[in-house]
Amino acid sequence: MATNNFTKETYLDWYEQMMLMRRFEEKAAQLYGQQKIKGFCHLYIGQEAVVAGTMSALKKEDRFITAYRDHAHALACGIPARAVMAELFGKVTGCSKGKGGSMHMFSKEHHFFGGHGIVGGQIPLGAGIAFADQYRGGDQVTVCYFGDGAARQGALHETFNMAMLWNLPVIFVIENNGYAMGTSVGRTTNVREMHKIGESYEMPSASVDGMNCEEVHKAIAAAAERGRKGEGPTLLEIRTYRYRGHSMSDPAKYRTKEEVEEYKSQDPIEQVKAVLLKKKYASEADLEAIEEKILAIVNDSVEFSEASPYPDASELYQDVYFEPNYPFIKE
Repeated sequence: MATNNFTKETYLDWYEQMMLMRRFEEKAAQLYGQQKIKGFCHLYIGQEAVVAGTMSALKKEDRFITAYRDHAHALACGIPARAVMAELFGKVTGCSKGKGGSMHMFSKEHHFFGGHGIVGGQIPLGAGIAFADQYRGGDQVTVCYFGDGAARQGALHETFNMAMLWNLPVIFVIENNGYAMGTSVGRTTNVREMHKIGESYEMPSASVDGMNCEEVHKAIAAAAERGRKGEGPTLLEIRTYRYRGHSMSDPAKYRTKEEVEEYKSQDPIEQVKAVLLKKKYASEADLEAIEEKILAIVNDSVEFSEASPYPDASELYQDVYFEPNYPFIKE
């Protein structure tokens, strides 16, 4: 699909995907308040265009890895809502068998490699996944998401150096929502235009409007084309905003109401909805039907999760280490 010619189907897909992310996480917040979901829970509400615009620009076989704010990424990769919600409940039917929880979603089938609780830990892993595909001669690209806070980790610099040296097919995405937990970007660095970090490695870099699906799609599509051609990595600073606190325990008092409302006026779902209505791609009734379908999926995921069992105690030591069975290794 041409990056400057978006179809009716694309807009409808963006709307449905982002609506699923939004309603799923609103329900997760409600369930967390009821203590049905426990532990950590980081919501993505407000940032949906980053993932939606990425997915429309890439192939099903491409790879994805992110941090602990990962529910929306998991859903967009195609992991069923039932499996994502069950993981939040800690049930055995979850995508990580109930042992990963909110921060450690995973699905080999859907090429989703986490969900990582260690700040910045996914950055070298993302490059490693891209290296593996390059080594095997595939044409997949890896998208490695991390936040503005994780960009301060030392592993980023080692990873960027190697990624450029080896021309790895990886797209590094800084999801810059302005705050590392409660600390603003301006209090952590004098380089506020974070895409400039890539310049010292001569890595192609750009700043992108992360509240707009179209702009995200264009930037990701261009970066993916470079990666598939063997031209190496790209750094994209995708500027976005989370409407909720860092986690469910964060009242977010470090932000003004005016700042939050300003970003809500740019809501990505409302932007796509406006295009759908203006171009007559859908009516209000059509969009209401989509939302009803989404609510049914979310409610079904809750019912499924509540009815699912917890993992047996015998599962405690399973899936901790991988033991390769190489033909040349003898007992």
